[in-house]
Amino acid sequence: MPAGQERTLRRRIRSIQSTQKITRAMELIAASRIVRAQLAITAAKPYAERMSDVVGEIAATPEAKDHWLFAGGGDRPLVVVLAADRGLSGAFNVSVLRAADELLRRLSRRAGAPGLIAVGRRAVSYFRFNGRAMAESFEGLADRPRFEDAQKIVAAITHELEGGTVGEIYLVSTRFLSVGSQKVQTRRLVPLDLPERKTSTVFEFEPDPAQILDRLLPRWLEAEVYLALLESAASFHVAQQRAMKAATDNADDLIKALSRAMNRARQDSITTEIMEIVGGAEALRQTGRGDEIAGRPDIYVFPEAS
Repeated sequence: MPAGQERTLRRRIRSIQSTQKITRAMELIAASRIVRAQLAITAAKPYAERMSDVVGEIAATPEAKDHWLFAGGGDRPLVVVLAADRGLSGAFNVSVLRAADELLRRLSRRAGAPGLIAVGRRAVSYFRFNGRAMAESFEGLADRPRFEDAQKIVAAITHELEGGTVGEIYLVSTRFLSVGSQKVQTRRLVPLDLPERKTSTVFEFEPDPAQILDRLLPRWLEAEVYLALLESAASFHVAQQRAMKAATDNADDLIKALSRAMNRARQDSITTEIMEIVGGAEALRQTGRGDEIAGRPDIYVFPEAS
């Protein structure tokens, strides 16, 4: 057994134990944030659903069918990607960025270079590293999103729309279905598919539906983006909680394996020392120095086995 192996194993065990404390703390923090994120989603959903219902009612009017929200505007698509600001969350960011890359390639073959708005430090650094131009980027708001953050993103989308070249808006994010189920979703926000009319009630709008849609569009986009931000944040916390739990469990298994190896190394070292003492005493006895050594109280000679 190499000298110093026991000391090396002990250092590795202490290092892994320190890392395990960090992963366990991150697991607990992520678990506590999941509940807060779920409450935020529950609070925001009714508003977003009601906004969609209002847009659907206006869309049922004949005047609204020619609006660019349903008919489309320019030829250039715009992709909004929602990722996280931090890592240590398993495949969360990788899955979102892979879906975004696939969408961007598909849109590039069809309509040239699409516009891109990246949200989250991981998305911004990824697209910047790959040399892809971004119309706008946002960092530091994906972990605990606020409604004001959604308004900033929608303001960037509106700025692109005012140019008159954007005809489609896509959103790539992670949908939070439940604590046990999240999935990456690529959704087209604009143009909207005309919904089927659920009621025969006829509404009269003042001013005309086109003007209402022009004013309603930013509010509706804010509700959709805000809900997507909340669901992305909740999904991130779930992914991080799972990843940190797996890391904590793996650290525990590794500590057990290294402890067994350290104990074996210690036992081998003790056995080797005993064998060296026995061998030395036997060698001295065979050379006739046993009587000389026997008279010295500071040297112990193992008795010969009978």
